[in-house]
Amino acid sequence: MKDLFAKIYRDKGPLGKWADQAEGYFVFPKLEGQISNRMQFQGREVITWSINDYLGLANNPEVRKADEEAVKKWGSAYPMGARMMSGHTSLHEQLQEELADFVSKESAYVLNFGYQGILSTIDALVSKDDVIVYDVDAHACIIDGVRLHIGKRFTYKHNDLDSIELNLARAEKIAEQTGGGVLLISEGVFGMRGEQGKLKEIVELKQKYNFRLLVDDAHGFGTLGKTGAGAGEEQGVQDDIDVYFATFAKSMASTGAFIAADKEIIDYLKYNLRSQMFAKSLQMSLVEGALKRLELMRNSTAFKDKLWENVNALQNGLKENGFDIGTTTSCVTPVYLKGSIPEAMALVKDLRENHGIFCSIVVYPVIPKGLILLRMIPTATHTMEDIDLTLKAFSAIRERLENGTYKKLSQAIMEEMDK
Repeated sequence: MKDLFAKIYRDKGPLGKWADQAEGYFVFPKLEGQISNRMQFQGREVITWSINDYLGLANNPEVRKADEEAVKKWGSAYPMGARMMSGHTSLHEQLQEELADFVSKESAYVLNFGYQGILSTIDALVSKDDVIVYDVDAHACIIDGVRLHIGKRFTYKHNDLDSIELNLARAEKIAEQTGGGVLLISEGVFGMRGEQGKLKEIVELKQKYNFRLLVDDAHGFGTLGKTGAGAGEEQGVQDDIDVYFATFAKSMASTGAFIAADKEIIDYLKYNLRSQMFAKSLQMSLVEGALKRLELMRNSTAFKDKLWENVNALQNGLKENGFDIGTTTSCVTPVYLKGSIPEAMALVKDLRENHGIFCSIVVYPVIPKGLILLRMIPTATHTMEDIDLTLKAFSAIRERLENGTYKKLSQAIMEEMDK
């Protein structure tokens, strides 16, 4: 019999094998200072493009004041206990009612965390006789939720309507045999590529197939739609989304999440979501803070308007300078370049050290080998100066990538790894 840890000693995984060279700089970096368009990284000021504070609410004076007063009033512990036992309050109910109204749903339920919330929602919605159909590019939290399902599940090609139809037809045949139903899962905005899910087209398929639609709109909530209610509002199909999910970790600049649907569905879920039934209630300070954030979002579109002014300036500037930003239809701004992982490391170090630009780097196995993805998140706090400096920096690093400078620099990284 092998030692359980033998595989860990032998293989650190596709990302873990780079830990000695990458940790503390390329992965697990330490950004310091107030959350803003400019922060500190290893003692230098950098323009930050990796903070999901879309609407700039993290350091909004009204939000900071509300957070401070809530902590003074409630501390960081109250309420103690799970919602079903001792952690339920009128403020949780108020937040739920206001969230439901904001996203045009009959009812809503506040969750402690986004990741565990969507995972547990999937688990609660399906039984062994049901079939799940979901996008192959779904976020890890969706994939982990699907893994809990002991029934059949099928992936469809990313945003591919023919593939969606093919798998819905397969799912229907199986569900007819088992006596179950079909759950289709899409994201409102796919956080890596920035593409919106084809919600309008998926909803139209309800005329042909019998399924329910769950949408994870973490990146769409607050950023898309006339009022900011998300991708469903943007595409005119919010009413046809059966279960709507969003997190507080993006536009709301906080911790927590919620699901929204018809009252009967929410009543069922709140009695069957294991991650909520057996976990401590969301702290009151976070609940009050969420109410203030939602109030600001509901009363004005100014935050969203400023965000999109910056998004358009950045994305248009990148395209005008010949950069490949894929097919994003959201604030998420991917920049695709060709190169190896060591070249990516050299490139990002140049961006941070010599140009004062901090953005996330994504490489294989998250994306195909030979590609480098620089993922940028514009926010309402960025300035036109930030954007102009970033465009100049990107032109400079592209030239060094293409003329082989980073390849030479990356050889030193490889030599160090071989020691």
